[in-house]
Amino acid sequence: MFSIVKPLLRPIYRPLNRAYREFQFSRQRWALRQQAETHKRSGQLVRVGLGVAHKPLEGWLNTDKNVLDMTLSAHWQTIFQPRMVDRVLAEHVVEHLTIEQFRAFLNVVRPFLAADGFVRVAVPDGFHPDPAYIEAVRVGGTGKSADDHKVLYTYQLMTDVLSQADYEYRLLEYFDADGTFHKQDWLIEDGKVRRSAEFDRRNKEIPLSYTSLIVDFWPRS
Repeated sequence: MFSIVKPLLRPIYRPLNRAYREFQFSRQRWALRQQAETHKRSGQLVRVGLGVAHKPLEGWLNTDKNVLDMTLSAHWQTIFQPRMVDRVLAEHVVEHLTIEQFRAFLNVVRPFLAADGFVRVAVPDGFHPDPAYIEAVRVGGTGKSADDHKVLYTYQLMTDVLSQADYEYRLLEYFDADGTFHKQDWLIEDGKVRRSAEFDRRNKEIPLSYTSLIVDFWPRS
């Protein structure tokens, strides 16, 4: 009997299910708004982790795409006040966006960054000298989630996009076109990148076997 009724209920069930899920996401956005305001009132930094809800960062506002789509101004406006956000971390998230979507994010996030706020992004490094690494992380590569990768960034492409969007930047870790690795000191409290020269456990056996292109950036004054 249910097998006969089920197809008839499907047109009703699906919209109701979508509405219920969006209601839950809205509740999570409201909770994040309350958390952000509490941090601000207490003098803490408002630090936002994008795509880290499955691996929450202590002391951060941990989000996923359903709750905070980084390219949607409406989501940011629901959670944050202008100039409220001190730090944003996106580790291995931006490669899942097209360049046009990344540019949209750069426009969307700008009004929410505090005067000394900045974004830290880590993506697979297109100049990594190991062919096996490139095969794993390239667009449509063999690595985990690579089938959804849209762009393989080099430091040149990344900084070109940032400059065109009127952002200043500081490269923290990257390989250049000659395969030379460059690294500057960076603070964990501004956003710990797990897939980095120091913190990726694969580098204990083979140094620099898995690194990321890591960059901090902020709106140009």
